[in-house]
Amino acid sequence: MKKIKKLGLIITLILIFISCEQLPDPAGERGVAVVPGISNLNPGVFDINDLANSYVHFTVTIPEGATVASATVICSYNNNHADVTITELTSFPANVTITSADAAQKLGIDLTDIAMGDVFDFELLITDKGRTTRSTPLIVPAACVYNEAMATGSYNVVVADWPAEYVVTITTDPADEFKIYVAGLSVLDGCVEDHGPFEMHINPVTFAITAESKLLASDYFGYGSITLSGTGTFSTCDGAYTLLLDISVGDYGSQGIFQFDLTRNP
Repeated sequence: MKKIKKLGLIITLILIFISCEQLPDPAGERGVAVVPGISNLNPGVFDINDLANSYVHFTVTIPEGATVASATVICSYNNNHADVTITELTSFPANVTITSADAAQKLGIDLTDIAMGDVFDFELLITDKGRTTRSTPLIVPAACVYNEAMATGSYNVVVADWPAEYVVTITTDPADEFKIYVAGLSVLDGCVEDHGPFEMHINPVTFAITAESKLLASDYFGYGSITLSGTGTFSTCDGAYTLLLDISVGDYGSQGIFQFDLTRNP
């Protein structure tokens, strides 16, 4: 009896092993997915002030030597998971231009319904060897396009928790409109800025701001030099900057991260 039970157990294990070998992986085959690349996004927003003529443009590539059965650009609006088809891609690299009017029409919405801050999610559906994969979403907001004139000029600065309020002058680099210079940013409590200006970089797609550490003033009322660094955002519609800056003073080091709100003066 024991031998029969052992034999039955062995047969059962063999059947389980064979079944496991034959079951398809629900995630698909490993290492066979084609990962597309999206680059050269410009412009990266739908212009809220001219939606009838606005568009985004980008390039889609696939790894060298790879082939795909089909590639489809799909779109959703404000996270509604609509996944409507925008266009089919047949060759690579593919230069893709999508107008806000076309995206809205295929999503079944009116241009007049699109509001500031609304977002369009574009994804690529890649089918190869019977397997379909999605790319990372490309987020395109409805916003104002970048205007160098709106990013420069006289600005009022408020640092609520320092506290301080004063005026600075913002200019751009002649060779790069997204490289920003802020003169007078370290003039906290009347401190003399003798090593400025402060340099910032605006991401041309997301309008996020990065600023590396920069010595701006050699002396803050006997406590040592002032160094600023940090991140922030730029509002393309009203030209406002919101900066989160680390203020370091001499040997005392970081005094904390403070919010600097810069608004354009009339």
